[in-house]
Amino acid sequence: MKLPIVVSDDSKEPIYYQIELQIKTLIVSGQLQAGTALPSIRALSHDLSCSVITTRRAYQDLENNGFIETVQGKGTFIKALESNAQMQIREEVVYSTFKKAIEESKLMGYSLKQLREISDKVFDDLAKGENQE
Repeated sequence: MKLPIVVSDDSKEPIYYQIELQIKTLIVSGQLQAGTALPSIRALSHDLSCSVITTRRAYQDLENNGFIETVQGKGTFIKALESNAQMQIREEVVYSTFKKAIEESKLMGYSLKQLREISDKVFDDLAKGENQE
């Protein structure tokens, strides 16, 4: 199975964290169901052109936080999440994504006031799209 994960060397986030966050997103969004087998650490590191150590770190963090489990000789699988945990993680993922976008925008010279104006425009555009459906 090939995961729809993209990592960037240009990101301020470490690659292992980018992998971890994207796998969490796939899990909480329901794109990866409980019991689904993940690619091996070697296969994923090959697909993403990163080191095995980096991928291992992401898998270890995911396992330590209860998202995945490794079964000796069989592979690594998605664990079932409680609905409360799933909602909390979804919020964390959205928060992290917003925060990253704001931090990168500030690096480009935007003020918080300008970013609020842009975000208002985005929300207005999205609201218009929802009303047209």
